[in-house]
Amino acid sequence: MEDADACQRVGVVGALRGERGQASVELLAGLPGLLLIAVVVMQLLAVGYTAVLAGDAAEAGALAMARGGGAEAAARSAIPGWARGGLQVHRAVGAVHVQMRPPRLVPWVSGFLRVRASAAVAAPGRAGLLP
Repeated sequence: MEDADACQRVGVVGALRGERGQASVELLAGLPGLLLIAVVVMQLLAVGYTAVLAGDAAEAGALAMARGGGAEAAARSAIPGWARGGLQVHRAVGAVHVQMRPPRLVPWVSGFLRVRASAAVAAPGRAGLLP
């Protein structure tokens, strides 16, 4: 009887020794997936922040246009310096359209990502937004 108990204890200890390091292996196997998810989340946050910046730039350009000033200069000055490189400002009758490229974490997504924003304004001396 004592031999059976001893065998059971050795079997349990042997089984535990066989699982030693299992968590480390699982962590290493799952780490690339976790890193990919982190990169995707960071890229989405960068796109969202760029959308906010584009909206601010369009609004600043529209306000400058309403005062009779330059829409492009006002839009460029409304955003941080690192974001000005990918900024395009188009002035239309009663509106300012802004297009920006968000920062990219992965080089192959640069051609796919564009953020657009528009802001309408009443032209000086007019009552409505339409021409």
